[in-house]
Formats: sequence, structure tokens, C-alpha cells
Amino acid sequence: MANQNTPSVPEQEQDSNTLRQIRLEKLRQRQADGNDPFTITKYDVTAKAASVKADYEVTEAKFKEEAGDDEEALQAKLDTLKEQPISIAGRIMSWRDMGRANFIDVRDSTDRIQVYVRMNDIGKENFKEFKKWDIGDIVGVKGFVFRTRKGEISIHATEITMLSKSLLPLPEKWHGLKDQDTRYRQRYLDLIVNPNVKQTFVTRSQILREIRAYLDDIGYLEVETPVLLPLQIAAAAKPFVTHHNTLDMDMFLRIETELNLKKLIVGGFDRVYEVGRIFRNEGMDPSHNPEFTSIEMYQAYTDYHGMMDLIEDMYRTLAKKICGKDIISYQGTDIRLGEPWERLTMAEAVKKYAGVDYNDWATDADARACAKEKGVEVEEGENATKGHVLIAFFDAFVEEQLIQPTIIYDYPVENSPLAKRKPEDPAFTERFEYFIYAREMGNAFSELNDPVDQKERFVKQVEARRALGDMTGEVDEDFVTALEYGMPPTGGLGLGLDRLVMLLTDSPSIRDVLLFPTMRPLPKLGQEQDEADTGEEEPEA
Repeated sequence: MANQNTPSVPEQEQDSNTLRQIRLEKLRQRQADGNDPFTITKYDVTAKAASVKADYEVTEAKFKEEAGDDEEALQAKLDTLKEQPISIAGRIMSWRDMGRANFIDVRDSTDRIQVYVRMNDIGKENFKEFKKWDIGDIVGVKGFVFRTRKGEISIHATEITMLSKSLLPLPEKWHGLKDQDTRYRQRYLDLIVNPNVKQTFVTRSQILREIRAYLDDIGYLEVETPVLLPLQIAAAAKPFVTHHNTLDMDMFLRIETELNLKKLIVGGFDRVYEVGRIFRNEGMDPSHNPEFTSIEMYQAYTDYHGMMDLIEDMYRTLAKKICGKDIISYQGTDIRLGEPWERLTMAEAVKKYAGVDYNDWATDADARACAKEKGVEVEEGENATKGHVLIAFFDAFVEEQLIQPTIIYDYPVENSPLAKRKPEDPAFTERFEYFIYAREMGNAFSELNDPVDQKERFVKQVEARRALGDMTGEVDEDFVTALEYGMPPTGGLGLGLDRLVMLLTDSPSIRDVLLFPTMRPLPKLGQEQDEADTGEEEPEA
């Protein structure tokens, strides 16, 4: 059976089912011969590709310094590496057949490395069997390190073992896997053929580690709270619903971690945070996925100004740790994270960008008339208050202008049910959101700790939803009870980890930073999709 790399018909032109069948027959033949790769349970890996190449560079430089201009002495020193065998394991990514000697590229978790496989070294029968293998097979290689005539650090194989058989061919070498839909659906394949993708997720892990280190260092405690909740609070976000069979009750996947974390502040933890998976049964776009990761943090005895200072410092620290600088490029725009962030009240921002002054509205009717004059649609219609209209102007004129890091604070009480009112102006709350590249990145409050006020706001939320025909929301009575035992003045902040990773990895879509983003299932056989989801030479002997 011919090796896949020299077929009479190019592999990419053959039907995938035919190719799979050819590979399956190869596997069955190996199994019949007593060489089933799937019976192998472990392989002794002593080195990784990246370290092999780095270590050889250092050793070679040392030998050159010791040998001076004496080429024979240098070669003698390099020959000692033949007595220092190593073993690596990885996937065959390319193959150059030169008859009795072959070059394959093997990629492991760190890098790719060239492997030189010669019949005289591994034996005639083994070499004959080796030539039947395919690109995509996972192999173990034992040998020694050397540099080829063309200067590539490689492994000279003395033994090679098939560890796992690939039944499906990888995407064609020169074009790779570029279809976005396939890349998101088959992330494992994306990671195999697009090594740069892996770095995004390595960076994501580093970002999360640095956030934890930052918060831990300033006295925060990481905690975990339930994902399944017994009631649906009357917040704007729509939850996913499931059913608990034993308790015979509906339960809801959480839309936030806020209320349980604040119960812990009541219980005596002064600084807590949670890295939590959140679920919202809502729309999808380049910055929204139905499940995402949030980081919420709560600190007793501070307010929203304290959280402003924290988030600015955290972002500067993260940028320097992850990117090496506090000016980063996102989608071709320099984002200056290190400079002091602009801070504007919502009213100041609307005046700056829309030319409308909230203080000119004496009544709610004045505000509604102004919105009508400026062509701004207000969702609440004739029931809209000045606060509703201010929010509508912000959405229409301001957010798209906030490219550099900007903190917008003092939100109307109408859309801030969990924030503390400003003592000097009860129409507004001590709340802020911060924006980067015209995208909301996080949300913070001076937390409401008045149980009577909190209960009243919860009730109004429920009534508003029921007026629209939605009978699902409830008042979280247990949270109100917790507040009645007394919660200290507290600052709280929540941020979306996925959007932060997008920023620091220059990724345009949230799907690029989620290993397995939510996708519409592919149609089954016979069904229709309703809509789319979105050259080396042989070395001298």
C-alpha cells in the first residue's frame, strides 16, 4: 500500500470517505500483524521540540567556542551528541520522501521539529512499515540531535513508533484550515493546523493567572458560589431553565454571581471574588456568547471610586505582564492603558458627545420632547423618565466614541437596581461602567446595602416585567434577609474575562477566545440548515 505522500491521485482530491477507508484498512492490517497502536498505553518522552532546538543552539555555541577554528575538533564534539539519545512524541505534520531516507516534521505541544528517518538506522522491515504511515499519525521518536546541511536542527531517528493512527486527513498543507465555521466547530483541528491559535488560549490562561495573583496580593479571597439557583430574579437578563428531578422543581443557570458574593460580605469576608461561568439565554454577536466567564469582586468599606482605582491599576498591571507594555494595539488602534483614564458622569458624556444637557430638562416631559426632537428612540415611550431618556442618548451618541479607556459613572437609578443612590442626588446611583474600543468591559457599584430600598427596587422590577406579560421574575427574599442582618458599605465590580482576553490578544470576536463557542448544530443527513452560523537534502553520513 502506497504512502499517502506519493499517491497517484492527490489526497486532497479524493473523497474523504475513501481516504478514511484507506487509512482504516492500514490500521486493520497493523492490528492483524499484531502492531495495534491503540494497545500502547504510554511513551517515555524525555524532551520537547522547543527545548531540543534551544538546548542544541546553546551546546553548539559552547562547542564552537571551545574548538575555535578547528573544524575537526568541533565535529568531534558534536559527534558526542550521538551518545546522548532523547525521545519526543507528536503528530506528523509533513513528509518529504527521498527513497531510503525520509524527512518528517513532528509537532508536539511546544513546537515542530524535523526528524530524519533512514532505512539503515531503523531496519529494512521497520522502514517498509514506516513508509505506510500517514500525515496526522501520532508517533514517538528516539534518536539524537544534529544540524542538517541546510542548517535545520533535527532529530536523527534510531527508532520510531506509531502511537496513534489518524483515520482522517488533515486539511491540505498549503491552505490549512481557514473556514471560520469549521475552525470554531472543530477547535481541535484548528489547534492542530493553526499553531498560532494555541497561543491565544495560552495567553488567556496567563491573563487569568495574573488576575488571580493581583487580587490575591491585595487581600482578596477566591470563592465559589452555586451555578444552579432556585429562583429567577427579576433582572433584565434571561436565564436558561432546567428541572431538578429529585426536588421536582425548576432551577435556573445563574446570570450573575453578585448576590451570593454579597451575602459573603454580610457574613464577614471583607474582600471576595469569583471567576464564574455565567449563562444568559440571549442573542449572539462578536462580543456575546450565551455562556461566558465573569470575574466579580466585592470589597467592604470602599465605594465605587475605590473600584475605579482598582480596575485602572489592574489593567495597567495586566498589560505590562502579558504584553510587556501598557500601550497595546487592538484592531489597528493603539489603546493607551497606562495613561489616566478619562472619567465622565453619564450626564457629562451626553453633553460632550450629543450636545444635550440633562440639567436643562425640568420634567420628564421635557426629556421626552428633547428625545423626539433629536430623533432618539426611547424604549419606555410615554412612560419614560429623564433617567430613561439620558440612557437612550448615551446609547445613541456616546458609547461608539469611547475608544480609549473611559469610565462613565453616576447612572440613573432606573437602570441600576443594585447600586446605592447618590446622597446629594437620589435620581442617580454610584455606579460606573468602563469602556474600551467602544465596548463596555465592566460594571461597578457602591453596593446598595439598605434592605428596605433594595426590596422596593426588586418589587418594581418584578412589576415592570409583569406589566410586559413576563410572569417569571421573583424577589430574592433571602438576599433581602441577608441585608437586614447588615452589610457594610461595599464596592463591587464585575468584568467579562472573554472581552478582556479579546483586547489583550487582539482578537476581533469572542469566538476567537473561547475554545468551544456555542454553535448551531449542523443539520443531520437529509435536513437543511436554516441559516449559517454566523525541500531538505539528505545529510552527510
